[in-house]
Amino acid sequence: MRIAILSFLALILIQSASAEAPLHLAIVGLVHGHVGGFLNQAVKDERVSIDGVFEPRDDLRDRYAERYSLDSSIMYDDLNAMLDQVKPEAVAVFTSTFDHCAAVEACAKRGIHVMMEKPLAVGVEHAERIETAARNAGINVIVNYETTWYPSNRDVYNYLRTGELGDARKFVVHDGHQGPKEIGCGQEFLDWLTDPTLNGAGALFDFGCYGANLITWMMNNQRPLSVTAVTQQIKPDIYPNVDDEATIILTYPQAQGIIQASWNWPFNRKDIEVYGKTGYAFALDHDSVVLRVPDKQERQYSAEPLPESSNGSISYLYGVVRGKFRPAGLSSLENNMIVTEILDAARKSAASGETVYLE
Repeated sequence: MRIAILSFLALILIQSASAEAPLHLAIVGLVHGHVGGFLNQAVKDERVSIDGVFEPRDDLRDRYAERYSLDSSIMYDDLNAMLDQVKPEAVAVFTSTFDHCAAVEACAKRGIHVMMEKPLAVGVEHAERIETAARNAGINVIVNYETTWYPSNRDVYNYLRTGELGDARKFVVHDGHQGPKEIGCGQEFLDWLTDPTLNGAGALFDFGCYGANLITWMMNNQRPLSVTAVTQQIKPDIYPNVDDEATIILTYPQAQGIIQASWNWPFNRKDIEVYGKTGYAFALDHDSVVLRVPDKQERQYSAEPLPESSNGSISYLYGVVRGKFRPAGLSSLENNMIVTEILDAARKSAASGETVYLE
């Protein structure tokens, strides 16, 4: 009897330790500028263990290994070799957007979950390949946007969902900065960010995706009826191959979305205005919300922090891989398939000068 009890207690301890074991994570690509911010957090987070890093460029592998004290033994220049030898539970992808598709397909063959930086893909064809690979393999694909972790956006979404603003009528989203070169993005980031094949476009994809993501979320994944876009090259001497200014108009049966994506803002901005039939709510930045509803004066306040389980990309990835919840909303593949469709249509509209109607 005593042996049975001791065995039972040992099993409980083993299960508890297993449940709290760090997530075995690999990094795929080091050319995306957001990888630095991710590694800053990941190397200090006990919930994750960085077991492998793939990057074809020797200089980038050496630079990041030194900067983040990563052992040279976990650095690889061959993706398949890294995945087969490290056998991670999940990967975080920091390649060009064009390379997302190949990364997901390689991971899907091995049953490895994937999180990548926004946007999902450079076009519908790549997005559909990603969706097919993920579905057939039963893996989760998460798309990470900075604005997903803004408490202000959560509050605005909730006001719309609870009916405090009335039915949605108009969304106006502003995203961007002075330009990737102007703010000092690394050359490895600029090289693909300003390449229409590797990025899909310029500001249109780089920042247009934020608005498409948020509006799709707030419209409960409803696809727009039509997409109209205008792009410009205000700084062709700096960005000769891609747009640096873009405006996208989405039409729904009873609502309209306006997405303003720019590499020409005088200051960084990521904000959204949501107008309902009877009220409005604005997410001005990470925390600040402006609200006006019937019979109340406009007020501004700071939103409460998000729950720890969903207050950042690492927490979210950990929760998904550990089976605590499934990807939903802004991070979900379903949402981002629609985002890709919107961006693809916007690119076609800007090139043709005509509105694109979605089937």
